[in-house]
Amino acid sequence: MAPETRSGHPGRLTIGIAQLLLVVAAALLWTASRLPWVVVRSFDGLGPPKSVTLSGGSWSTALLPLAVLQLATAVAALAVRGWALRALAALLALVSFAGGYLGVSLWAIPDVAVRGAALAHIPLVTLVGSERHHWGAAAAVLAAVCTLIASVLLMRSKVAPARGHTTKYASPGARRSIARREGADTARQQMSERMIWDALDEGSDPTRDPTDRPRESDTEGR
Repeated sequence: MAPETRSGHPGRLTIGIAQLLLVVAAALLWTASRLPWVVVRSFDGLGPPKSVTLSGGSWSTALLPLAVLQLATAVAALAVRGWALRALAALLALVSFAGGYLGVSLWAIPDVAVRGAALAHIPLVTLVGSERHHWGAAAAVLAAVCTLIASVLLMRSKVAPARGHTTKYASPGARRSIARREGADTARQQMSERMIWDALDEGSDPTRDPTDRPRESDTEGR
């Protein structure tokens, strides 16, 4: 196996794990958008009390777009390398913070009744109570954690493309130039090795500096 392939394999494995985490995060966000987040109860005095359940998609319309964005970045990670891959990882870090904020906000808001009534189109004068469901928010936070881990993995991944991959989409002239250059390098290497063996056969040390010769006596020839 070529050195480029060996060095690129860990990077591709890291990217594969990151892609799997992004798919899991997208599935969690889709699940969070379907689960109930807030239940709003109202009573107008003219009929029986009413109860409106707000799903995650109704409570926060950004959940599904974030899920689609994660799937898109999972696919894009197959095609980008270098600085583009790091830019993609930085974008995912922002997405993870946004998803985490959406989940934590359900617990951070002191009273969800006012916002729930506005989303359910219920007059505040008829509002009698509200209830929170935390499973959807927990799924959004878990999705944010998976996205952040995927971002870190993509940021740390180093993929060295194999030699065949670099020449696959090159023009015929470029491929011939690369082949000639590689052939010349191989020939020079073989010639260098042959010269070393010839020098050893002659009893000389090819690794010794040619200028490092024993100094002749100054009195020679006098």
